[in-house]
Amino acid sequence: MEGIQHKTVQANGLSIHIAEKGEGPLVLFLHGFPELWYSWRHQILYLADHGYRAVAPDLRGYGDTTGAPLNDPTKFTIHHLVGDLIGLLDAITNEDEKVFVVGHDWGAIIAWHLCMFRPDRVKALVNLSVPFMPWNPNGDIVELLRAAYGEDHYMTRFQEPGKIEAEFGKMSTQTFMKKFLTVRDPTQIIPKDKGNLAGDASVTLPPWLSEEDIEYFGSQLDKTGFTGGLNYYRSLHLNWELSSAWRGAKVTVPSKFIIGDLDLTYHMPGMKEYIENGGFLKDVPLLEEVVAMEGAAHFINQEKSHEINNHIFQFLQKF
Repeated sequence: MEGIQHKTVQANGLSIHIAEKGEGPLVLFLHGFPELWYSWRHQILYLADHGYRAVAPDLRGYGDTTGAPLNDPTKFTIHHLVGDLIGLLDAITNEDEKVFVVGHDWGAIIAWHLCMFRPDRVKALVNLSVPFMPWNPNGDIVELLRAAYGEDHYMTRFQEPGKIEAEFGKMSTQTFMKKFLTVRDPTQIIPKDKGNLAGDASVTLPPWLSEEDIEYFGSQLDKTGFTGGLNYYRSLHLNWELSSAWRGAKVTVPSKFIIGDLDLTYHMPGMKEYIENGGFLKDVPLLEEVVAMEGAAHFINQEKSHEINNHIFQFLQKF
């Protein structure tokens, strides 16, 4: 795709596939579930054309990155994921070089923790869709969502190995990706047997998503399956146990946050209040701007690529 180069880097016990283009300050793009480097295709091309070196890996358990034990969710903790990035940065940057980081969905969660664990490696951060979530003494997020929604919330349903894989397997991966990427009602993918992911209804692709895009996502998922990405959710309780030492810790990297007003994350219990009423800024004191993008859903970097490109570029230009 338009000069993007593909490489494999040995780091942290993995063979990490990266897509790369451009020269200049490095911008590391981190994708979400159940995605790939390809989710950043628009940003890679734009940033490379504007003086940056854009690098997007397939994260642990995804795409052409290999070496992670898919049958062991305990090898998918936030500590493993941040460790992968440190190993990758050691391999592709000069000593003491700080990088820009841009994350979405799970990539945003990993990016927040990268900045909290190793702020010495990050110059500035732009995160999409998922705000920083501090360690909660009341329990991990799955426990909290189970208390709020019972057993129907998707994070709860993702916990049992094999069960949700079988449910997803009732349709082709291409059909699944069409439905998943085009969710616009933030309540639709929560209940079982309801909403956008249930049934056989056809999906009309929006202008920002092509059949070629769907084919790429689907073909990669056909090779890897969903388990690698689902293991991130299955490690949430272990993450909570292992991260208690960071209770009260803050993210002290200059940051910008962007979310769509139709994003399911924005409508989780207490999330709007946390983002808008000072809690978020207290935990991320160098948070320079929060953008709630009207009419945008979860996959904002693809749906609103032109606007996101401009937001990222303008923020990075400050440093």
